[in-house]
Amino acid sequence: VVLHSNMAGMNYNIPTVLSADELIEKTFHRAAKISKTGSDALDTKKKTILAKITASGDIVVTTLGGYVKKFPRMEKEDDFLPELIDLIIGIDQYKKSLGALNWASNRVEKLKNESLREVRRTKDPKILDSIKSSFYGRLSSYINQISKDLLFLQDAKNKFRNLPAVDPQVPTLVVAGFPNVGKSKLVTVLSTAAPQIAPYPFTTKGIVVGHIEDDWRKFQIIDTPGLLDRSFEDRNDIEKQAVLALRYLTDIMLFILDPSETCGYSMEKQTELLASIRNSFEGVPIIVAESKTDLMRTDSGNLHFSAETGDGMDELRVLLIGNLREIFRKNAAEAEIPQEGSEEEE
Repeated sequence: VVLHSNMAGMNYNIPTVLSADELIEKTFHRAAKISKTGSDALDTKKKTILAKITASGDIVVTTLGGYVKKFPRMEKEDDFLPELIDLIIGIDQYKKSLGALNWASNRVEKLKNESLREVRRTKDPKILDSIKSSFYGRLSSYINQISKDLLFLQDAKNKFRNLPAVDPQVPTLVVAGFPNVGKSKLVTVLSTAAPQIAPYPFTTKGIVVGHIEDDWRKFQIIDTPGLLDRSFEDRNDIEKQAVLALRYLTDIMLFILDPSETCGYSMEKQTELLASIRNSFEGVPIIVAESKTDLMRTDSGNLHFSAETGDGMDELRVLLIGNLREIFRKNAAEAEIPQEGSEEEE
């Protein structure tokens, strides 16, 4: 089993979102460079205006359509991504802004086609200039009407870019427990590279994401400092929503206890947190393991390990990988995906 965590953020490939002024400037700057040659002065003027209207209209339609296409779509109501988007940027405004861009794109396409028809029918140079000016004015008006939506999506793009690369389709192990019980150290040990640490608006230190490759399969292991280290009742509203969102992502949870209490929390407090986590993640399999065997080992019957010395790590790794494989097989069977590499495994 090879583990790594070379993750560069959510891979949505969202383009840079221009402001209304930037989009208008880009559109007219390109159109201004266009010139055509016709059989006479009127034909030259008509062909040039036709080309300018076509180019500027297509630039806006393509640009806005590209934004709508590249931003993440809401495929299901009850899933991690919609919950995450709602927490970070507000899903209602997100959908509204994408809808506004789609509206503007359709209006510009219609305006372009109407204006082209008028130009083709006209032989008066003054009317040609009037059609072009009217087109440019209405085009600018449509873009300015979605000015706030462009700014909103510009901000949303930046927030998406800063998120760690969490894939809700990949079997995921979430590590929970109080601070200093050994969660982040465990994620680091299970990864061949330093796990990615990236900010979420509802955690105090940023979420920690490691990637696990098991032959041809891929798994995720996640630690969420500042989120799952206190009881549900002690969290604010945003954090409570985040916990509920995390439920959609969590296939298996590893809850770590520190019986040495060198983490600064008594075992009584730690078991109370475990009970709170069980209530918050009802239906999610929870594996309980005790850390820091180099300092203290109990006869509780739980798994024991030390990320510092490596004691018990092989047994813990085998158990975690085995459970993640089962999740993968279950997901593959439900999706009727042919299971490659189904030969006997170690």
